[in-house]
Amino acid sequence: MSGGAGAHAQPPGGERPVDADALGAVADLVAVVDRLRSPGGSPWYAAQTHASLLRYVLEEAHEVAEAVGAGERTGEWDDLREELGDLLLQVVLHARLAAEHDGAPFGLRQVAEGVAAKLRRRHPHVFPGAGAGAAGAAAGRAPRTAAEEEAAWEPRKAAEKSARASALDGVPAALPALQRAQQVLERAQAAGLVPAPEPAADLRTPAQVGEHLLRVAAAARAAGVDAEGALRSALQAQEAALREREGARARARR
Repeated sequence: MSGGAGAHAQPPGGERPVDADALGAVADLVAVVDRLRSPGGSPWYAAQTHASLLRYVLEEAHEVAEAVGAGERTGEWDDLREELGDLLLQVVLHARLAAEHDGAPFGLRQVAEGVAAKLRRRHPHVFPGAGAGAAGAAAGRAPRTAAEEEAAWEPRKAAEKSARASALDGVPAALPALQRAQQVLERAQAAGLVPAPEPAADLRTPAQVGEHLLRVAAAARAAGVDAEGALRSALQAQEAALREREGARARARR
């Protein structure tokens, strides 16, 4: 998600017009996928489901991350262009499958409209009158830093997700355990379920944290323990305790 450093901040090169060629290229991709899914098209594509495509979504997302790392190291971005294309294909495929649903179908248009509307709601200083409602009324002045803007997103996200029973709902179970643990703890802190952590004196930089995690992985390997599985199990127990604490707090308010 794009963040803003200020009301008038622009990306490098300034605000750019809509690229009609890009829109046409996306429309061409949609047409290709539609043809592959149609009778007389590709048996493989015709056989796919949301569930069968999950592994490819995850693989492509990881390959995008790898391509970003390679690009940062080498300054070459051709691999990223290709991997973003593969990830875009997965989005278009899932939207095509969703358009075939018997109940409440939706397509790529609704997907794009939904995320565009969300971005407008979460940036009321950029898009005034975008329907931010009470969550955006307190926006006041435009945020001056990315950190300020990220903090301002939290009440807007909470308003959007008010139907969720728990602040911890919605963290994908399929995430790697370490990434999921960070998201669960971040949400727990935002909800006031845990205090803000104090950084350890020797774990203040990415290099220090990375070395510490490597030592933990080595210790787990020496003990014959699956580190990913162990963290996932510990996180499940922690999450259950946090949900119980959240429930007790809600009951006390009644």
